[in-house]
Amino acid sequence: MKSSKKPAKRLLLLLIILALLVSGFFLLPKHVQRYFYWNYADVHDFEKFPHLAVKNNEADIFQFAHSGQNQHFSVPAKFSGDAPIPFETFLEDHSTLAFLVAVDDSIIYENYFAGYNQDNIIPSFSVSKAFVSALTGIAIDEGYIYSTNQSITFFLNELKPSFDDITIEDLLNMRSGIRFNEGYNTPFADMAKYYYGTDLLDYIKYLSIEDPPDKKYNYISVNTLLLSQIIERATGTKLNVYLEKKIWRPLGMESDATWSIDSEESQTIKAFCCINAVARDFLKFGRLYLNHGNWDGNQVVPENWVKRSTSIINDSRDSQNYPYTYQWRVLENGSFFAKGILGQYIFVYPEKNLVFVRMGKSYGGIDWAQLFLEISDQIGSD
Repeated sequence: MKSSKKPAKRLLLLLIILALLVSGFFLLPKHVQRYFYWNYADVHDFEKFPHLAVKNNEADIFQFAHSGQNQHFSVPAKFSGDAPIPFETFLEDHSTLAFLVAVDDSIIYENYFAGYNQDNIIPSFSVSKAFVSALTGIAIDEGYIYSTNQSITFFLNELKPSFDDITIEDLLNMRSGIRFNEGYNTPFADMAKYYYGTDLLDYIKYLSIEDPPDKKYNYISVNTLLLSQIIERATGTKLNVYLEKKIWRPLGMESDATWSIDSEESQTIKAFCCINAVARDFLKFGRLYLNHGNWDGNQVVPENWVKRSTSIINDSRDSQNYPYTYQWRVLENGSFFAKGILGQYIFVYPEKNLVFVRMGKSYGGIDWAQLFLEISDQIGSD
């Protein structure tokens, strides 16, 4: 008869090893635990992180005109290859959740995929940076901030004196010279710590300088976080409340939104990302900028701010070689767009009075800005 002692010992050893691994996991920093538990950012992140509310005005919701029939689009040959496919199939095959197109005040195309509809909340990720830019312009117009030439340490006195030469303008243009690793593929990069971390205001105390300000472009999300803290401290208003008062309610947004925070304890808004809203409300923000910051006679964002934000003002260019100004990508033809890490887009084409919104699970291997330009030539061709 065989002894059962050996299997029992092996099981005990495995249990001990498992217990050590589990206990070791909980000794890791909180942001590393979150990174391994939640892994790479996805469209469900708005449900994972705590958040603050951005309330709409249910009594005053702006409604786009919509005929109920979508404009017909053909997939441009450079995107479809040798085998043309229906536009909707193309969108679905390339990880799209929502795709909307508006001309002036009319939606001419609106479609949802993967079980989504117009009522689903979708995270915008770095599209949120464009909202922070708008709020910066509003705060300057209201006199809370003197100008974009102010030193950031005027508001952020926890930063070292070496930060004195960095201006708000430098943050807006991603030319601050701050040392920061924007990588997402390791839990030990700065971006992972800021995205998954639980005390953002503690982290910024340890920032350091890599280059003199305004010497070169370097896209780092901490710039937008610092902008948001400047807005909050200058206005004395929490960022979600300022967004609600100055943009969300004046634009007659369809739905309440949320803005993710680092933790219930710290309550710091992750301003570099994480406004979570329905697709039509991102379309409305695009319409606001299409109309130079004016919303049906109400100048919500200063016109001169919109003009500067959507102009090429320096040699800043992103990883796809798109010019970058005030948290927007700007093209030579006058169009401009905000972009998020999973292929979220608000794309505005003033020459043709067009606004595109695309929300997705990923980029799906597509340069959507180029697709918008290509299909814009089809508008009105039916």
